[in-house]
Amino acid sequence: MINVNQHTISETQILNEMQYHPADDHRAAMVEAAQSLIIGELLQQRAQALNINLDTHASDTDEQRQNKLLEKLIAAEVQLPRASATECEHYYQQNKPKFTTPPLIAAKHILLAAPSSDEKARSHALNQAENLLNALSQGASFSELAQQYSKCDSAQLGGQLGQITKGQTVSEFERQVFSADVGLIAHPIETRFGYHLVYVDHKEPGLQLPFEAVESRIEDYLNKKVERKAIAQYIQLLIADADIEGFDFNVSSSPLVQ
Repeated sequence: MINVNQHTISETQILNEMQYHPADDHRAAMVEAAQSLIIGELLQQRAQALNINLDTHASDTDEQRQNKLLEKLIAAEVQLPRASATECEHYYQQNKPKFTTPPLIAAKHILLAAPSSDEKARSHALNQAENLLNALSQGASFSELAQQYSKCDSAQLGGQLGQITKGQTVSEFERQVFSADVGLIAHPIETRFGYHLVYVDHKEPGLQLPFEAVESRIEDYLNKKVERKAIAQYIQLLIADADIEGFDFNVSSSPLVQ
């Protein structure tokens, strides 16, 4: 049993709350559930002290109601600074690589398919890939070999994959293709699907976006960062001012104070 400013939170309430706090073990789930209930009670008590009423919907979950209440309390009691244009531009200058268009490549490939669990098939596919790579380096038609040997749907298009951006292919393929120069990659690329022979037709590097194009995004990010810090500090103050019995509150471990 826990008392929060003379209000009791029962063990039954904590056990019911645990279903919303999956954790590695029973005790951790119980701690998180208790923390959540304590913070919720403190928010309710503070709202009552300030005569703040909360408009809720029947479909709102406890978490949604708690978040709405927290928003009203922050609006009533915390003066949140807003990021200035100067601060936004400073952040832009310090983080320019974050604000670029994604790089593009145009490439074609030949897939020699082999399951990753079949060592014999993998060995055969690698041997075949090396033979085809040798043929390509001596002037063989990439398109014809793709149509004949590739096990990818792109074989019917001579292996053409079209334009690719990062995130569209598996990581082991992407990592090597985007770092390669234009032309035939001089070694087979191994992925979970087998071995690939790749010809990079064209590369378009990511372009730097101007500050004006991302200013609103940066402002929103910085404002949200300040808001998260303010919420953490506000909850810490509520806990510090409260009379809590039956629970050793560790603020930093609360999911609401991250």
